[in-house]
Amino acid sequence: MTATWTDTPVPRAVSYPGLRRQAARWGPLLPLIVTVLLLAAPIQAELAGSSSSVSPADIASGVLVAFCVGRALRSRLRPLTPAAVVVLGIPAVGFAVATVTAADPVASLPGFVRYLQVFVLVPVAVVLLIRDAGAFRVVTGCLVALALVQGAIGVYQYATGTGASYMGEDIRAVGTFGPTDVMGMATVVAYGLLAAVALALCTPQDAPRWLRPCALAAAVALVVPLALSFSRGAWIATVFAAVAMVVLTGWRQAVRALTVVTAAAVVLVGGFGVGSEMISQRLTSITDVTEAPDQSVNDRYTMWAAAASMWREQPATGVGLKGFPAHRDGHASIGLSSGSDTAGAGQAFQKQPLLSPHNMYLLVLSEQGLIGVTAFVGSWSAILVGAVRRLALARKKRQAAADCGLAAVGLMTWQTVDFLYADIGGPSTVLAGVVLGLAAWWAFARHDEAIAA
Repeated sequence: MTATWTDTPVPRAVSYPGLRRQAARWGPLLPLIVTVLLLAAPIQAELAGSSSSVSPADIASGVLVAFCVGRALRSRLRPLTPAAVVVLGIPAVGFAVATVTAADPVASLPGFVRYLQVFVLVPVAVVLLIRDAGAFRVVTGCLVALALVQGAIGVYQYATGTGASYMGEDIRAVGTFGPTDVMGMATVVAYGLLAAVALALCTPQDAPRWLRPCALAAAVALVVPLALSFSRGAWIATVFAAVAMVVLTGWRQAVRALTVVTAAAVVLVGGFGVGSEMISQRLTSITDVTEAPDQSVNDRYTMWAAAASMWREQPATGVGLKGFPAHRDGHASIGLSSGSDTAGAGQAFQKQPLLSPHNMYLLVLSEQGLIGVTAFVGSWSAILVGAVRRLALARKKRQAAADCGLAAVGLMTWQTVDFLYADIGGPSTVLAGVVLGLAAWWAFARHDEAIAA
């Protein structure tokens, strides 16, 4: 019989259930990944170091929050745990009270939005999107990749004399953030370094063999741009966080890790002379800030005193969000300079106004009073304590996701210490919200989620 077209078998639609499962698992993380990686893009001069300008990463974080809201409404996503709701939500009360009670509530509204974005909305979005330890590792892996990119740019700036101005030379490593945001690259590199250290100290049992040496190599490599950032606050915070991490992994691991880091520092700084003289001077200056402070330290002390004076004037609610610059001159001594000098990294010389006390806790105290600082510090303390407690439990039970807990504790410790010397401002600020979300997920996620490898 002659075959007709009706006898030809019709091919069935090809099905890819594996691809669909992978897309369903990793697809929702894309807005978060984009938010982190966008900070590798060059920052325009007018955005760097400004707390009021909107950067591409800020826009991406807005998309991230909107995506989470839409996803929750559409699929009735499981809610946060009660503890997470209270801990992450209570700072919003302090923000709202400080805004409503400010002398000019309208002027405080941008500050309210910024604080809500960094300390409430982005962390909540991160907690909702991370479903297991695998997703956590993807995000911390993005932090390492971002740090390596920015760190490589910073090292190139030092080597070619195209960085920010420091002691009369354009050698300060600032990455793409520019001279008006000298903490931007240091912050990004410190995050990546600590994430790599966590993976090197506590590698999952089922991880490929190459992962631990690669993580260790990344951590050692990131020591160089961190040193060349000449940021004393970032150095101190990194040392505190790293020591806490190695101690939490046990003394045997601690001795091995400290030996490797010390050897790397000796080789990179002492052997190859990577900025050794200036780094030595900068390290020495840490102990000189109380005996013979330079002008930048004098300015910082003056602004700290001004912040305390503002709080004494309005102890309960503070002077209102975004109120520090307006009240600064009325509370600061005449020893305060007109601003800090910035230049280099492709930008002309300019005076950068001193608009904050460079201490997050004093900034919150002065602008939000006791109500705001209690909510802020209480929230962060609860997250850090919860993360340490969950890490201790995970290590006791030899759970596979202990590396996530170590990263969460290290990152949260770094941010807590760094806020003694810095505050929010600049494009890298959005990463503080991501870090807070990572730590909150580890501290308050449901038990089966936190241990899932």
